[in-house]
Amino acid sequence: MSDDLLALFRQTGALLDGHFVLRSGLHSRQFFQCALLLQHTRIAADICARLANKLGHIDCDAVISPALGGIVVGQEIGRALGKRHIFAEKEAGGLVLRRGFKIGPNERFIVAEDVVTRGGRVQETLEIVRSNGGNVVAIGVIVDRSGGKRPDFGCPFVSLIEMSVETFEADHLPADLAQIPAVKPGSK
Repeated sequence: MSDDLLALFRQTGALLDGHFVLRSGLHSRQFFQCALLLQHTRIAADICARLANKLGHIDCDAVISPALGGIVVGQEIGRALGKRHIFAEKEAGGLVLRRGFKIGPNERFIVAEDVVTRGGRVQETLEIVRSNGGNVVAIGVIVDRSGGKRPDFGCPFVSLIEMSVETFEADHLPADLAQIPAVKPGSK
């Protein structure tokens, strides 16, 4: 399944090669710009339905995603599972629930995201659910580019693509990468 998804990423221009600064501050030669893939509604519905199928055995009440990248993924997974979808959005540097979204006591959530490298936004979203009395029963992502270095979130973690993409600290760039101007194409 990963090969055909990677081909779709390349076809839609969503897998970029160059010098990128990730949200985590790490630098990389590759960047998954899922928005370029998910702008195609049929592709978005198909890919997210595949992810929902892998999550279908998990008993949940709702889906939550971090803005901005996870919103389309969460919406489509919620649709495929027949569950409501809410999202956390940025405010003062962190994620918060707004727009009247509520999490009920013991409500069971799947956290949906597009790409995970270190899992920071997933962790923030998980903490929002827990601090509001809910439970995170699974995490579903399209691309796990952590190379196995993501944190243990304490629940099942499901992805469609698993890749080990080299990342570098800003002060330890390889010579070839240091010669290419860095761009930050992700969300701010």
